[in-house]
Order: sequence, then structure tokens, then C-alpha cells
Amino acid sequence: GQYGRAVIVAKKALAIAEKNVDPNHPDVAASLNNLAALYDTQGQYALAEPLYKRALAINEQTLGPDHPNVAASLNNLAALYRAQGQYALAEPLHKRALAMQEKALGPDHPYVATSLNNLALIYKTQGRYALAEPLYKRALAIKEKALGPDHPSVATGLNNLALLYRATKRDREAAILEQRAARIEAIQR
Repeated sequence: GQYGRAVIVAKKALAIAEKNVDPNHPDVAASLNNLAALYDTQGQYALAEPLYKRALAINEQTLGPDHPNVAASLNNLAALYRAQGQYALAEPLHKRALAMQEKALGPDHPYVATSLNNLALIYKTQGRYALAEPLYKRALAIKEKALGPDHPSVATGLNNLALLYRATKRDREAAILEQRAARIEAIQR
């Protein structure tokens, strides 16, 4: 898309939020996250990082350290670091977000599955397969239970685990998961 136009609109929304509410209001944090996400998507990490950090600080200050919006802010910042290969910075943020979501939403919530996948991706990318595999499996089980066996997110979870199996030379297991994912994807078309 039209990222240049979207950035202009996001900047205007941020300016309006900063003018109409306290500069440390959660609405400002939401606008910061939106603008940061646009920069992040374009690979403009140096522009995105301070916005994500400011949004996180606002959310922690105004909503408390255990609020789900804080977990979302942590995941955003962690994903930015992960995209840059800064796994040592991303990992503790993803772990904190996961713990917060489990506490606030329960261990079987789809958002918990997303956080498990985020953390597993860091481990898989680093070749730490033994740490990644149980996280991918748990995320898949949560998605199947919460969303049903034919949900597109289940197909994504199957493909994530299949990629790990391929990386560990378990091609037969990977193929079974890939076939199941393809069936789900075909249903969705």
C-alpha cells in the first residue's frame, strides 16, 4: 500500500489525541502504536522503536503493569526487535507478555497462543528447537480448542510446527501437518 498517506493520517491522529487528552492517556498510546506499526511494516525500525517504547511507558503508567494493553505493547516492541535479529532484547519482552496474558486471560486464550508462537519463533530462528517445539504444540492445542479444528489460525499453527519439523529433519511428521493445514486452507477459500 499507500504507507506514505497512512503515515500522514496516523501522525494527524496522534496530534489530535495529544491535543484532546492528556499526553499520557491510553488513546495517545494507541495512536503511537498505530504510527509505530506503519514504520515497522516498512522496515523503518529506528522510527518505530521510540514510538513503541513511549506507548509501552504510557500504558504501564496509566493502566498498570499487568494490563492486557501492556502485553500488546510488549509484543509489538519484541516483534520489532525480533525482525532485526535482536533476540536477546525480544525474548524477555515476549516472556513477560506471555506471563501477563496467562494471568489476565487464562492459559487457554487465543492471545496466549499468539504469545507462545511469538516466543517459539525466536527459539526456532536461533536453532533452539527443543525450546520452540513445546511452545508451538501448546499454541496449536489452544487454537484447536478455542477456535475449532478448521480455523485458519489452526492452519497457521500446523504450518509453524511443520516448519520446525522440517528444520529438524522430521519430514514425515511435517508432511502430515502440512497436509492437514492445506485441507483447512482449502475449506477457507
